[in-house]
Amino acid sequence: MIRFLVLAVLLFVVLPVYCQTPLFTAQDTLRGSITPERAWWDLNYYGLDIEVNPYEKYISGSNTIRYKVLSKNQVLQIDLQSPLTITKITQDGNDLIYNSIGNAHWVTLLKPQKIGEYNEIVVTYSGYPKEAKNPPWDGGFTWSTDQNGRPFVATSCQGLGASIWWPNKDHMYDEVDSMAISVTVPKDVMNVSNGRLREIEEGLNSKTYHWFVANPINNYGVNVNIGDYVYFGETYQGENGPLHMDYYVLRDNLSLAKKQFKQAGLMMEAFEHWFGPYPFYEDGYKLVEVPYLGMEHQSSVTYGNKYQNGYLGNDLSGSGWGLKFDFIIIHESGHEWFANNITYKDIADMWIHESFTAYSENLYLDYYFGTEASADYVIGTRSRIRNDRPIIGVYGVNYEGSGDMYYKGANMLHTLRQLLEDDEKWRQILRGLNKEFYHQTVSTQQIENYLSEQTNIDLSAFFNQYLRTTKIPVLEFTLEDGEIKYRYTNIVKDFDMPVRIKANEQEQWLFPKAAWQTKNLNTKGATQVLVDENFYILVKKLSE
Repeated sequence: MIRFLVLAVLLFVVLPVYCQTPLFTAQDTLRGSITPERAWWDLNYYGLDIEVNPYEKYISGSNTIRYKVLSKNQVLQIDLQSPLTITKITQDGNDLIYNSIGNAHWVTLLKPQKIGEYNEIVVTYSGYPKEAKNPPWDGGFTWSTDQNGRPFVATSCQGLGASIWWPNKDHMYDEVDSMAISVTVPKDVMNVSNGRLREIEEGLNSKTYHWFVANPINNYGVNVNIGDYVYFGETYQGENGPLHMDYYVLRDNLSLAKKQFKQAGLMMEAFEHWFGPYPFYEDGYKLVEVPYLGMEHQSSVTYGNKYQNGYLGNDLSGSGWGLKFDFIIIHESGHEWFANNITYKDIADMWIHESFTAYSENLYLDYYFGTEASADYVIGTRSRIRNDRPIIGVYGVNYEGSGDMYYKGANMLHTLRQLLEDDEKWRQILRGLNKEFYHQTVSTQQIENYLSEQTNIDLSAFFNQYLRTTKIPVLEFTLEDGEIKYRYTNIVKDFDMPVRIKANEQEQWLFPKAAWQTKNLNTKGATQVLVDENFYILVKKLSE
């Protein structure tokens, strides 16, 4: 449904808060760039095998790292953050020498690394990992207990880096092709991780849970979840056949979960409609209860929204529609398509994850409640936009852009939808993104180019405006005797996005640019012009 408002006053004013870009260190570069010691080898397989002691808040174990040699080199970079320490690194049973600067560790290999060969190193480590201060935003290990006093433990590490709790090649550009995750925990609790459970190994006072991920996975998507879990599940008949949907929740919350998690199947139906088949049928889909709000861990989505709709019971849009769904189930599951299937190469492009996934919230509403409801929701979230700094961050130093990547990004995509002749074309573009970039790491430029090609619109200035500046276009106009004089201000070079208006109930299009233009509205006595509210712009009527 087209929504209009009066072009009579400046609708709202967003005062930019200018945030200073931090000074970056050598450690930032080592963490955030594709160093020469990373570039020459391609990840193939991880075999993570750890023991977690919740009572001591201590972990120990090893990671087997298999890789393919792309070019000749004898030194590779492995990342592991303090206070964890490496005990030893071996290749073919031989101890290797390594040098460390902060969290980066350069391993000198003994045998020649021949192009095309697959080799392995084994990194053994242990220690007291960083405890999460404000998970999932400031992550690490969350150590807690349930109401019965049993361990309730989980990991979260986006941005901070998976190397906060296990050794790996900690850069997003290179995803491992498959992964085994074995976690040993006390006997009275269980561990749930990504992929499918292959085996439970019984020890005297412990159990080891062996999980396997058959699909490529990004490092921060790997997780450990430990608790007194009970299981229930269902089989969803999806686009690619039967999909196992498994749910692990604390024992005392089983009845609540059986009711609330009915939304998971509804989510899957809506998102397969909009985005295409769920990207990880081989690994299944899981919702796992955790002691923090939640996170998009691949095939192991974590949940802590207290079994209520909204965001901890709140409607982020103020429209009422945000209470029609459980924010964590819908949002974090949306990341299976945008974050886990299509993954940024550099965290500066984190908007690819968050803008599309924030936008998925209103597509869920669109599927079940209609276009007007979805528009109410996404437009309502504009009140949360700060315009403090650009959505795109700084490349090569592990620095993300503004938090506006969520709802400014969602409104940017909602605006783009308005420029197409029909919604089916937009749906096919969204599905095409997940097909074209299936299981890939991508850059902003790749996404921009694809959208320009598929819409047949040069979107260069559009994305420059919304992604790379804090400026919101202002449509200025005067109106006299059925004639409107109009232009854009506060825009980047070549920004010329058309906008839909209505004059005396007659729908029309304007094609504003930086220069003044005049249009006869073909209506007599028009004193008011309405603009489609779905376009994320400001409007201002000037005195004649």
